[in-house]
Amino acid sequence: MDARSEILDRIHTALADRPAPAPVERSYRPALGIGDLELFVERVVDYRATVYRAAPDTVGTVIDAALADRRITRVVVPDGFPAADRPGVELIGEPVDVATLDAISAVITTCRVAIADTGTIVLDAGPGMGARALTLVPDYHLVVVRADQVRAIVPDAIAELDPVRPLTWISGPSATSDIELQRVEGVHGPRTLDVVVVEL
Repeated sequence: MDARSEILDRIHTALADRPAPAPVERSYRPALGIGDLELFVERVVDYRATVYRAAPDTVGTVIDAALADRRITRVVVPDGFPAADRPGVELIGEPVDVATLDAISAVITTCRVAIADTGTIVLDAGPGMGARALTLVPDYHLVVVRADQVRAIVPDAIAELDPVRPLTWISGPSATSDIELQRVEGVHGPRTLDVVVVEL
């Protein structure tokens, strides 16, 4: 008998007279559907992101204003971003390499879903979102979230996501803390996050 078999045999002998484990409680919080838009906005602001509000026909104008506030004149825009919502600045389309993303350092996208309870925005590389690098390399990210994309809790969002797609979960600008708990932003993603909430 080898050492592995001997150890497993001893474990089996030691557990032979133990009672069966109790059943695991599975009464999870139920899915709630459409989320509270104001709670989502509150959570996003808590994460130090800036929120702009827009009507469906003013999204492009609001994006222009947000970019002007940041003095941004060129942005990368992924394929599938709605033509009617495109701002009046210089737009760089896909494909773009990492060096171009780093030089322009600003991107605008849509999202797949957002979560009110956590203030999280989820991208799945679909139309208007582009490849993951588009939102991880630039220093500035503006994302458009429609009110009907906001879900109440994480299980609601997960139920709508395709697990084989490359998912990016965003909860505010990229940030971490060092050993002295000093907040450092922009370590592994955008230092600045602006969210345009489209109220339907």
